[in-house]
Amino acid sequence: MRKSGLLNPALVSHIARLGHTDTFVIADAGLPIPAQVPVVDLTLVFGIPRFAEVVAAVLAEVVVEGATVAAQTPAQVLELLPLEPVKVPHEELKVLVAEASFVIRTGETTPYANVIFRSGVPF
Repeated sequence: MRKSGLLNPALVSHIARLGHTDTFVIADAGLPIPAQVPVVDLTLVFGIPRFAEVVAAVLAEVVVEGATVAAQTPAQVLELLPLEPVKVPHEELKVLVAEASFVIRTGETTPYANVIFRSGVPF
């Protein structure tokens, strides 16, 4: 058993497979996810877990060098990001999700609480 950090085995496995420039998504409960993209579904009920909690836990373990959000993304979501994201129309963001290595679905119900992160390297 892990002593600390992420405990969800599927999430840990997907993160361990990330390479430089691979993308992954942390999404709200309603983002449509293409069938071919693996999903680590953390939802329990609406609102649990919150987007902010998942972002904090994942970013504590993953190096990110970029992020993409919808232009409509609210300030409360943008404030959680460690860097300035690229903003695209929401329809374009949904198309980009198809290229992600995986999606982490949260129970978040805040509209447009979706971020595509680009993996970096720690050196």
